[in-house]
Amino acid sequence: MTDTNGSGFDVTVDVLVVGSGGGGMTAALAAQTAGLDTLLVEKAPRFGGSTALSGGGIWVPGARVQREAGHHADLDAVLEYLKTITGGIVAEERLRAYVQTAPEMLDFVARHTGAELVWKPGYPDYFPEVPGGSAEGSVINVEPIDLRRLGEDEDKLLKPAAVGPRGMWLRPLELKSFYTIRQSWEGKRILLRFLWRSIRARVTGERIVAMGGALAALLWMGMRRAGVTAWLDSPLESLVTDADGAVTGAVVRHEGRAVRVGARGGVVIATGGFEHNEEMRRTYQPFVPEDHSLGNPESKGDGIRAGQEVGAALELMDEAWWFPTLAWPGGRKHMLLNERMMPAQFMVNGAGERFINEATPYSELGHAMIAGQRSGTTHIPSWLITDARSWKRYVIAGHLPLPKIPFAPVPTGSKMVQEWLDAGVVKQGGSWAELAAEIGVPADALERTARRYNELAARGHDDDFGRGDSAYDRYYGDETLPNPNLAPLTEPPYYAFRIVLGDLGTNGGLKTDEDARVLREDGTPIPGLYATGNASAAVMGRTYAGAGATIGPAMTFGYRAAKHVAARLSARPVEHA
Repeated sequence: MTDTNGSGFDVTVDVLVVGSGGGGMTAALAAQTAGLDTLLVEKAPRFGGSTALSGGGIWVPGARVQREAGHHADLDAVLEYLKTITGGIVAEERLRAYVQTAPEMLDFVARHTGAELVWKPGYPDYFPEVPGGSAEGSVINVEPIDLRRLGEDEDKLLKPAAVGPRGMWLRPLELKSFYTIRQSWEGKRILLRFLWRSIRARVTGERIVAMGGALAALLWMGMRRAGVTAWLDSPLESLVTDADGAVTGAVVRHEGRAVRVGARGGVVIATGGFEHNEEMRRTYQPFVPEDHSLGNPESKGDGIRAGQEVGAALELMDEAWWFPTLAWPGGRKHMLLNERMMPAQFMVNGAGERFINEATPYSELGHAMIAGQRSGTTHIPSWLITDARSWKRYVIAGHLPLPKIPFAPVPTGSKMVQEWLDAGVVKQGGSWAELAAEIGVPADALERTARRYNELAARGHDDDFGRGDSAYDRYYGDETLPNPNLAPLTEPPYYAFRIVLGDLGTNGGLKTDEDARVLREDGTPIPGLYATGNASAAVMGRTYAGAGATIGPAMTFGYRAAKHVAARLSARPVEHA
């Protein structure tokens, strides 16, 4: 990074990256290792963005760790899978670039961060029955790491608002078994590992972080070792263009003043979506009644607006990575994942009727809630209904189906959590009529729905919506049952969990090409401007290929952006004094 006099910039670098999530840090690491002088700026006082708050999955078909395990993805088939599920709204060149580059990107990241990669075999793609989809799946995680490795940067990592006790962490391959505490010995062994890890952490002082936090920490360490300069607490104010409209730098608020940063090769926008910008959500997503996003609190559309101001086109602004969510007063949220796959439950709308396969991929369920709401029948909120037997048998919203444990960090015991009842997040009734009155749906409709569901569950096949037909449905189901996703509701009281429309972040934004170049409305690239992650319109379009299909593309197109800049700058004529 050089001070510049006479150019109108206070400092000049080769590449300016805005945002410190997985996409931004991968772009910065790739640019710096390519020999480019790189500056990364982050508006928050902590790095990691939505990546640090996530499950940390990276969807990469054909990853080396898969191949080493004997699983060889047919990348041509994967491309056809993506073309099918995106329905023609994403340019084939972008899809092909992702499929071809993602394994290379992952090798690069592992090489420069020391990340230990883990494949989760058997965690299916979200549409495994579509040609090219995989029941074995392609989600890659990193192993947990000790935050003490960050040294003085340890406190700069963004962490979730609710952090469990020290030692309470899971490896990527342990999550499925953890949900079977009552059904399997492996689930019970993981509980014992929790206790052992807690004791060990108290004795040794280790501070383990897993999932997205581990990925963000590893990228940060790799980036800093490579020599990337990073400014935290330094928001983007605007982009700077020349007379021809090319982006030549940006104005960044740093240490209390506006700093003009020149970027010889370009600016990479990786600032996340606009999930917490009330005005933008009203404009583009008026069907979202409340902000229940689990995305980074700082994701307010800064990069999207800056791109718009210099002529960028926008796409998919009505979209997000939708997730059915439990929301407590005060801000606590819980994403419903395994709960929708457990056998003795069904979801109803305001008419007291089922409307979807409850185990369907979460983004698809979000679309169904939105479409249902537009029909005039209340679908936001919907209600997930189960019985006392399931409450005592399965992990639900963090409640462990164990005897009451005093001072446990999570709810335990056979009784419903009174705080949840008081908050209105859960309703209960001793009969279907009582429960219907509690949730405001017609009693005859709810009774009819329950009777029909129980008949289907007893027969072992969901003739109405096909729950349990897909390998994805069955992943978190109860494998001790003939159909892991179906069982009758038989033991009152019955419980109804209030389901709102949440998300992992918005995924519409700046329109980009296969090299992450930002495009104008006429399809031409804006020279010097790139975008990746949730600041750009998703390469997944309106769907979700598999777990990690947010972070995988963010990192891959950050990597491609850096390579494109490096190729451009290497072709520059030598500057003479």
